Amino acid sequence: MMKLIAIINVIAWSGFWAFGYLAISASGFSEAQIVTSALLAAAGLFTGIIAYLRLAQAAELSGYAQKSNQMSAADRNRAQQQGSI
Repeated sequence: MMKLIAIINVIAWSGFWAFGYLAISASGFSEAQIVTSALLAAAGLFTGIIAYLRLAQAAELSGYAQKSNQMSAADRNRAQQQGSI
């Protein structure tokens, strides 16, 4: 499943850059073509962000990547009570 998400991630970011470039550098295109390429670029952006975040989350859960250095709720509450935050 992670390989599928990684493939989707690559395709989404490729689509974002390709269609984003078309939308920005459009000379001689109709307005409908520019809007379509902008919408496809936006879809690639959002899909790429979601896929990347899922890959990062799965890497943390599997132990492949280090866990983020967030404080637990109990540690955070204790630190706030002591006034060190």
